[in-house]
Amino acid sequence: MEGKSVAKKYIFDGKGALALVSGFMAGSFLVAILNVISVFAFNVNMQYQDYYLIVANAAGFMGAIFAFDYFIYRPKIGKKLNFNMSSPNLMTYLLIFPMMFGMMLIAEFTTSLIPITGPFFGEYYQYFTDLMAKMTSNKATLILLAVIMAPVFEEIVFRGIIMKGLLNKGMKPKTAIIISAVVFGLVHANPWQFVGAVLLGSVLGLVYYKTKSLLLPILLHAFNNLCSSILIFYNKTESFADTFQVSEWLLLGLGIVLFTTFYILFSKKYRVHYIEN
Repeated sequence: MEGKSVAKKYIFDGKGALALVSGFMAGSFLVAILNVISVFAFNVNMQYQDYYLIVANAAGFMGAIFAFDYFIYRPKIGKKLNFNMSSPNLMTYLLIFPMMFGMMLIAEFTTSLIPITGPFFGEYYQYFTDLMAKMTSNKATLILLAVIMAPVFEEIVFRGIIMKGLLNKGMKPKTAIIISAVVFGLVHANPWQFVGAVLLGSVLGLVYYKTKSLLLPILLHAFNNLCSSILIFYNKTESFADTFQVSEWLLLGLGIVLFTTFYILFSKKYRVHYIEN
């Protein structure tokens, strides 16, 4: 009797990390070269144009994804990189969005505990706020970057490639979720976004692990960034507490209730671990 064929799986290790980093750097370097050509040939510095952040972001992430696909995934699997983008039933959406919103409120409170003054944090926070002001000066650019591009590219890399590769390696789900969330936080390169990214990244990882659909963390990520963008548009802040003039402790309590309630309901619905095709 012939044995059943075992589906090929890739793993995420040092080679995979090197491919992602190298691909990102190559994409970013290409944009830098194009900018130099633009300066000398047309006397236009693209760094001062609204579209530069869009082009640079897209080139970096596309370079990372292409490098991983070409050098890691295809040699192992024998076909191009692909992701499960299936949509679940309505009940799943009704569970994961309140759960995500609850964690958003928890993340806001936790982030507010990080100092924004002092010899180190003060200067760093000023640099961070100036950078964010530049990024959010154009509404169309912010929406395209934060609500569309970031959720798609970042979820492909951090959940679709890194987390899934760690799971394929045999790592425990909780560990894989936490590691991918921490790496997700680290790439934001500042302590204020790091905390929120780790907390929210853990929810995104949980949803991806339970449902096996990358569509859901992409939508949740977009939901978080859309809420932040709307707050920035109308109140120049990402804080729900500041915008609605309510206590941060009240929002923390609401966040804990929302997250805990819908986490329990979601976990019961997806109690069985379904194997992804």
